[in-house]
Parts: sequence; structure tokens; C-alpha cells
Amino acid sequence: MPPTANPAPIVAVVGATASGKTGLSLDLAERLGGEIVNTDAMQVYRGMDVGTAKLPPAERRGIPHHLLDTLTVRDPATVAEFQGWARVAVAEIRGRGRTPVLVGGSALYTRAVLDRFEFPGTDDAVRQRLEEELAEVGPAALHERLRSVDPEAAERILVENGRRIVRALEVVEITGRPFTASLPTLEYADPRTVQIGVDIDRPTLDERIERRVDEMFDAGFVAEVERLLAEGLAEGRTAGRAIGYREVAAYLAGELSLAEARERTVIATRRFARRQDSWFRKDPRVVWIRYDDPELVDRAVAVVSRLASLAPRSPAFGG
Repeated sequence: MPPTANPAPIVAVVGATASGKTGLSLDLAERLGGEIVNTDAMQVYRGMDVGTAKLPPAERRGIPHHLLDTLTVRDPATVAEFQGWARVAVAEIRGRGRTPVLVGGSALYTRAVLDRFEFPGTDDAVRQRLEEELAEVGPAALHERLRSVDPEAAERILVENGRRIVRALEVVEITGRPFTASLPTLEYADPRTVQIGVDIDRPTLDERIERRVDEMFDAGFVAEVERLLAEGLAEGRTAGRAIGYREVAAYLAGELSLAEARERTVIATRRFARRQDSWFRKDPRVVWIRYDDPELVDRAVAVVSRLASLAPRSPAFGG
């Protein structure tokens, strides 16, 4: 679709999990005439509701949501694929004269959508060999290998995230360059892009995370995981590594007590939140607003209006 004379800005609400991004994204969508685009890697999976804090349809205020419940837990999903899906959704929303509001906990997915990000190719033989090694020696050993060839990538990737470790080692091997060299640059694909960060102090965030995990377990999280395991969750290359789901699966397998599964979920979520915050804090384009600012929404709307008005139009984004 040809660019309009004044295309809507692309708005992304970023920050740590449990910081209040969802509420702000809904408020902004209402104020800006927008639609929500999910950028959480796990909320694309049908049935992964309680453990991902997916907003129930009745609480979406009638605002259209995109990229929720599009895959089964057996389906793999790559960042490259997600980039394509999200950019199509963004282009279609803008084509209707509305404002796309991106929100989700996956920092790399958000950056892949917003920034200039070209994905290196793949080599099936190299990938298969590395996946076999992963199954044989485990993610910790491959993470140490990654640290020796690309320390920056190792710092960014969790030790237990075997799939991303394999991908990083694959890229290093087939390109001869660090994996980090293929990560997105700080250059928006469309200059009419605005990132609003929800700023929250760590003690408050830690308390919110613990409360959220308690609420998940009270809301039937164990039953959700049990049902999804029957649907192939453990075989899912992407969904199977979701925080909380793997801990509850270990409980159901008799490897952990329920209290241990809950505590490990809290610890893993806090660790993830710190990495999210660190990732976004390194991006100087993010405008941070306190989560408890009584004028949070008004300030966010003002930031969007100001930055979007300053940016030149680019017809390159989307599709």
C-alpha cells in the first residue's frame, strides 16, 4: 500500500516483565486510535495463557490484538519469521489509518521488528550437528564454547537457552563473524517510531514478579502445563523453553516439589526481567516514564506526538 501523507507512528511499549506495559499499551491504543501487536515470543502460542500473563479477550477493551494464539506449542518460531509477521501486521494497521502499538516481553523480537535487521542465512548440516551436540553435552557446555568465540553473545544469552546458543554458534561458524554482528543496529526501519519505556525500581518489580507467579499458580498454571504437555509442549523447540513451563513440567515429572517449581519460576523470571531491563537501557532512543507517574498516559502520548512530528516519513517499512 502506498504511504499516506502522514502515516501513523509506530509505538512500542518496552521494559521488564510485570512492570505495567500491558496497561499502558491499552491506554495508548485507546488514546491514539490504535491496535495492539504482540511482541512476546510465547504469547503467539495457543493455550499458553496463564503462564505468559496473556490478557483475556474480555479485558482487551475491544481493541484489536494481533499475533496472539497463532501457533500450536509444537510449532517452532524464529525471530526472522516473527519479524515478517509483525511487519505485515504493522503495515496493515497503518494502512487502515490506525496506530500500531507494539507490546511484549521479548526484547529481541521488538528490536527485530523496529530496527534495520537482516538475518544471516542458515546451514542445515551445521545446525543439525550443533543440535546433536546440544542433546549430548547440554546447553552449559555449548554456552562456554560460545563464550570463547563471542563473549558478548554469551553474555546476552541465558545458559539454559540451548536453541539460541545453537543459533549463535551456527552464525559464527557460517559467517566467520561474531553473532552479535548480526544483531539489529540502533537504526529504525521507519523513522516514525517511538519507544516508551516503563521505568520501575527493582524492589517493586521483584515484589510484583513474586505476586504474579503466585497468581499464576492459583489460577491453574499446573493444569495448563499438564494439558499442553499432552499437546506436545515438551517437543516444541520454542514453546518448550518458556519460563515457568519447564519448571512446572519438572514438577509434574517428579523432579521438583511444587514449592521448588514456584520458587525457580520466580528466580528465572527475575533474572529474565534484569536482562530485559539491561537490553532496553542500552538503547538511548527509549523514553522512560515512571510506572507510578500519575500522568503516565498523558506523558506517553505527548512523547509520541513530539517524536513522531520530528521524524521524516519513510516509505520503506512494512510488508
